[in-house]
Amino acid sequence: MKVDHEERRHQIAEAVVRIAASRGLQAASMREVAAEAGVSLRLVQYYFHTKQELLAGVLTYLSEQIGRRVARRVAELGEPSTPRSFLYEALTALLPTDEESRRIVLAYTAHFTLTLTDPDQAAAGVSYANALRDVVTEQFSQAQVSGDPRTRAAVTLALVSGLQLGVLVGQYTGEEAVALLTAHLDEALG
Repeated sequence: MKVDHEERRHQIAEAVVRIAASRGLQAASMREVAAEAGVSLRLVQYYFHTKQELLAGVLTYLSEQIGRRVARRVAELGEPSTPRSFLYEALTALLPTDEESRRIVLAYTAHFTLTLTDPDQAAAGVSYANALRDVVTEQFSQAQVSGDPRTRAAVTLALVSGLQLGVLVGQYTGEEAVALLTAHLDEALG
C-alpha cells in the first residue's frame, strides 16, 4: 500500500488545528498531536522533525484551508466578479460564521498569538498577512477608490481581524460581523 505523504501531513496538521481550537497551541505537544491524529509519535516526528517545523506546517495548512474557503466563495460569484463582490465574498469567508470557519480562525489566532513571542514563527505569519493585504489592495485599486488603496486594504483587514476576535469572544454574532463588514465596504467603495 502506497502512503500519500501529503495526506498524512494534512492528517497531522488537522490534529494540531483541533487541539489549538479546543485547548490552545500550548497543549499541542508532539505526543498530544500524535494521540489526536491517531498515529505514533514517531510518525509525527518523521514528518515534522521539531515542533517549529510542525507549527510552520500547520500555518501552511491553515493558509491552504483559508485559501480554499475564499476561492470557493469567490467561485460561486461566477465570472467576472466586481471588486466589491470579490472583497465581500473573500472577506466574509474569513469571519467565523460557521463551525469550519470558527475552527480555522481559532487555530490561526492561536498561531498568530504564538508569533508575538516566537520570532521563528513570525516570518511565516507576516508572509501570509502580506499576501492577503496585497490581494485586497489590488481589489481596492481596481475599484478606483478615493485615497490610497494600500491604506484602505490595511484598514479593512484590521477591521476583519477585530471582527474575527469579536465573534470568537461573543462580542458579535457572525451575522453582526458580516453586517459591520458590509457597511464598511459600502462606505469604502462608495
